[in-house]
Amino acid sequence: MPLHVLQHPLAAHVMTHLRDQTTRPATFRTLAYHLGLLLAIEATRDLPTKEKTVETPLESHQGRVLARSLVIVPILRAGLGLMQPFVDLFPDVSVGYVGLERDHATAVARSYYCKLPPLAGTRVIVVDPMLATGGSAVQALAVVKQAGAEDLSFACIVSSPEGVAAMQAAHPEVPIFTAAHDRALNVRKYIIPGLGDFGDRLYGT
Repeated sequence: MPLHVLQHPLAAHVMTHLRDQTTRPATFRTLAYHLGLLLAIEATRDLPTKEKTVETPLESHQGRVLARSLVIVPILRAGLGLMQPFVDLFPDVSVGYVGLERDHATAVARSYYCKLPPLAGTRVIVVDPMLATGGSAVQALAVVKQAGAEDLSFACIVSSPEGVAAMQAAHPEVPIFTAAHDRALNVRKYIIPGLGDFGDRLYGT
């Protein structure tokens, strides 16, 4: 299971401002969108293409177009903060939803919603900003696999060693794309240094 960490000066710049506790929700949302664009490009770098002939104003041209449909599956609710960049970049993207809520006392995810488009023959990218314990990601990937997904990857903004290890144990074939790989989890199972609760900061709650 390869771990891909964004290596781009803009990603580092945006991450610093996302971590800053004084960043307001409106700015936080904009920065998350910009980082999502960089993650979307990195996570789809190997999408297959096929030849297509088009007519330019001057002559015929044999170009290339995407050969496989893309499905984005945000883990609700915070995953919605990473969905829009993919929707804006890819013309024929489909969106599914998996609703998981972490119990703050036990750090165990509870499923409360699932709605998925047809997944067979598509590239499926599950998105969730924080890969902390890995419980939600592991559970969501199991759900989309049961629904027929075979070509899978996972994208997040911050990952922890514990979350990556959980993913590697449960889904070793699924690549992880992250903007930052942080030090560890604290006793409350939050990533440190991290950036706090992504959903709360995204929506100002």
